[in-house]
Amino acid sequence: MDDQACPRCKTTKYRNPSLKLMVNVCGHALCESCVDLLFLKGSGSCPDCNVPLRRCNYRVQLFEDAMVEKEIDIRKRILKDFNKKEEDFATLREYNDYLEDIESIIFNLVNNIDIINTNKRIEQYKKDNKEAILKNKAKIGREELELEEILEIEKLNEESRRAEIVRIEQEAKKQKIREKELLIDELMFADGDAKDILTTFTQNIANHKEEAAPILPKVTQFSTGVKFTRGSGQQPLPIIEEGPLYKYEPPALPDRCGPDPPPISDIIDKGYLQHVRPESETEKAGGYSSVLPCLRALQDALSGLYHAS
Repeated sequence: MDDQACPRCKTTKYRNPSLKLMVNVCGHALCESCVDLLFLKGSGSCPDCNVPLRRCNYRVQLFEDAMVEKEIDIRKRILKDFNKKEEDFATLREYNDYLEDIESIIFNLVNNIDIINTNKRIEQYKKDNKEAILKNKAKIGREELELEEILEIEKLNEESRRAEIVRIEQEAKKQKIREKELLIDELMFADGDAKDILTTFTQNIANHKEEAAPILPKVTQFSTGVKFTRGSGQQPLPIIEEGPLYKYEPPALPDRCGPDPPPISDIIDKGYLQHVRPESETEKAGGYSSVLPCLRALQDALSGLYHAS
């Protein structure tokens, strides 16, 4: 966005680092200063396409391409009314056709294609589906309120968790200061050797930390209400022994799927492995043998000779 400039005053981001570009509903951008000058009288028109606008029609440009901003604005406006869900349709095909119609309308509005007929189409849809639109808007509004409540609860829980972490850190700092002062007092007033005093003091501190209660692990709550605890899976999983161990059983091949491949002894003795790369020592240690891919290739080649119903 450093190379972009205001089309009216030609100011660039290089010459004015605080430049803030704003885009309107028709997809044309202006800097914030030009927008304020343009709407000193309360209303004005776009300098590029002369569309009547108001100050509230401009917003800060987030993307480098102003057409992206225009499409986002149109998509939000269209989806407020075209708010049907998959459960509102009898078949999946009808729902997919409905989504395709929405994308066609958005494409026409973004690229200024057949604007009059497209707007008539939108108004006709609003008239025919007025009750369904209001019903889905109310439903979406309730879902948004519920989501806001959940997010607010999560925010409060996060703030309380941070306050608890700060309290624990401050308590740990105070404890270190008390331990240091206690060590200094013992070194000043005790009669024993300083090295022995330091060793005994260090051992007592270590024992005290082991006996202290551990800090609770962090608990995170998703918006779905599901909680999980990090670092809580330290205990080994229990071993459940049910039934016998797995036993390999070869798959049953269908009848008349081609002639039988040669046995492994013939593959080894009759030159089938002449042009097959032999296995290395590492592959052989892992149980791999060059006979296996050769046998599979012969099975694939012979299985197509007969028709298997």
